[in-house]
Amino acid sequence: MNFPLFIARRYLFSKKSTHAINIISVISVVGVVVATTALVIVLSVFNGFHDLVASFFTSFDPQIEVVPAKGKTAPCDDPVLTEISKLPQIDVATECVEDMALAIYNGNQMMVRVKGVDDNFTELTHITDILVGDGQFSLHAGNLEYGVPGIRLAQEMGLGARWNGYMHLYAPRREGQLDLSSPSDGFVVDSLISPGVVFCVKQSKYDKNYILTSVTFARNLFGQQGMLSSLELRLKDGSDLGAVKKAIREIAGDKYVVRDRFEQQEDTFKIMQIEKMIAYIFLTFILMVACFNIVGSLSMLMIDKKDDVVTLRNLGATDRQIARVFLFEGRMISFIGAVFGIGIGLLLCWLQQEYGFVRMGDSDGSFVVDAYPVSVHYIDVLYILVTVVVVGWLAVWYPVRAFSKRLLKGDR
Repeated sequence: MNFPLFIARRYLFSKKSTHAINIISVISVVGVVVATTALVIVLSVFNGFHDLVASFFTSFDPQIEVVPAKGKTAPCDDPVLTEISKLPQIDVATECVEDMALAIYNGNQMMVRVKGVDDNFTELTHITDILVGDGQFSLHAGNLEYGVPGIRLAQEMGLGARWNGYMHLYAPRREGQLDLSSPSDGFVVDSLISPGVVFCVKQSKYDKNYILTSVTFARNLFGQQGMLSSLELRLKDGSDLGAVKKAIREIAGDKYVVRDRFEQQEDTFKIMQIEKMIAYIFLTFILMVACFNIVGSLSMLMIDKKDDVVTLRNLGATDRQIARVFLFEGRMISFIGAVFGIGIGLLLCWLQQEYGFVRMGDSDGSFVVDAYPVSVHYIDVLYILVTVVVVGWLAVWYPVRAFSKRLLKGDR
């Protein structure tokens, strides 16, 4: 058996002669446990919000989006896009035209983002799962063009799930010169009617700004005949997203940008990752402070075991072995604190997932979820274990070696 480890284990688990050392040792372990538990819980809550936001986007965003690298639009008949659409892993390909327009209804007006999509949009996304109203999702019927707005856009413009009459949309003409004597001639004007539904992504970016309609309507409104803003794709079941995305990028080259769902919302998820990293750094500093309690415990233990040091040396133990005894004890304290802290953190996360003890507000329905979402990612648990062990070992290494040298020097 490793001699220093054996002695350190005896010191840690055997009854100490001084009651104060027992108390400080317990405080050291509790400090590491609390800091570790906080790391597990806080990072799991950030993961919960990350997964929650991702679940909202998947109802509206395509699996893969191909957009022009330069400019807003590209020709629909571009051979590159045709080749991408004909890949064997592609199940649905939808042409989209998207731009800003002024919407007016009953004297209310707002700048909105009009997104024109193909009739297979319901096959591309889960849009039908997030509809509100007694109608059906429809883009056009004969010569009638329908518009499906976001729920907050409908509220702010006084539309409701089913509005009466026409919503008028204004977009600047792309060709010709503006005649100041008749400014209205500088705009293309068209109108939409309601199919009796609105969509609710539960994200302000979509619910407050977007209105869905047919791609034909959007092309006429924005003067983009034969053009598209993006090609949105859905893969066949069982397809490898990473491999397909790589193949599409090889075909697209520098002409198009290929993005998956997370890359489409890169800014949102990047901010969440930065927040999670900052929380991790701050909690690691708190963990470092907690680990310094171990130094105090070991210092008192070394003073208490001064006579044992003399005995160990007389038995043939080297100064290096004696110093390692106290190093091992500090490391065991940090490891035990890490294990118990992770265990308690995982238990509290499970209780929050099952029962939702920590709630977002006093009344149900005030927020998207009633309780704080929690999602345990076990790679984070591994990082936390490594962090606690490394910080604990580094926190005791120099102080214990310096103190043990003085102690051993004084005993000669």
